[in-house]
Amino acid sequence: MNQPTHDEVFEAERGRLHGLAYRMLGSAADADDVVQETWLRWHRLGDAGRAAVDRPAAWLTTAASRIALDVLKSARRQREHYVGPWLPEPLLTAADPADTVEWAESLTLGFLVVLERLAPVERAVFLLGDVFGEPYAAIAAVVDRSEEACRQIATRARQRVRDERRRVTGPPGAAEATDLVQRFMAACAFGQVDELRRILLDDVVLVSDGGRDVHAARRPVVGAERVSRFLANVTRRIPPGVTVEVQQVNGEPGLLFRRGGRPSMVMAFEIDGERIAAVRLVLNPAKLQRIGASTA
Repeated sequence: MNQPTHDEVFEAERGRLHGLAYRMLGSAADADDVVQETWLRWHRLGDAGRAAVDRPAAWLTTAASRIALDVLKSARRQREHYVGPWLPEPLLTAADPADTVEWAESLTLGFLVVLERLAPVERAVFLLGDVFGEPYAAIAAVVDRSEEACRQIATRARQRVRDERRRVTGPPGAAEATDLVQRFMAACAFGQVDELRRILLDDVVLVSDGGRDVHAARRPVVGAERVSRFLANVTRRIPPGVTVEVQQVNGEPGLLFRRGGRPSMVMAFEIDGERIAAVRLVLNPAKLQRIGASTA
């Protein structure tokens, strides 16, 4: 049986490397750059160097993690000056029955926002250990800490994620989630504020990310009353010719708005039971350039 070529070894890991880098950075474009740099480093080893690697998948994961960690440290400085709330670059996704609960949840916008509050090393250790199942010996090599230190970092990070991530039961099923989104769309379209209130949890939170160039709420909007009126106002201001598509956004029900064929806004819904617990709006044009082409 023929051994896979070095290029085939890399291609077999490409999706996993991109998934790790995206979760680290919250940007598909930056994740692409990380994967490309990992590929370059893999090829710089040469045939003899690559042949000497006992576990190519582990080598590639370590290389990608180190690159992503360096990018994250730089990105955090830039995000300190970000205008308004920061949300990750959204991705259109498809349900995969092979995904574990941890793998699927770690892709949601709400989960990535919680990860953003962790220090870079905490984020890397948590993702590598809890989501990607890497052994602590490998994680220690990535972050330049001892195995015991990595275990302690993981424990603290795990607790912080649990404390900040609200527990939701999720929708009863895909059909019910779609029905809820359809009711939401109808209530917005017809300005039915009372119906919106029935769809939203009492303590629902809406976060909108417009960046520097697009007007958006500079602070989270909290509560069914305020969020329903905010959404009704947003809907009234949508110009003619905008199309709306029901999509899955980062593993959650969502809507993709297009104007002139180009994405202009993405909504992602966090659902708890039969109502919406959080609405996340991405309007920043820089984060929507790839939405039609990037999937996870």
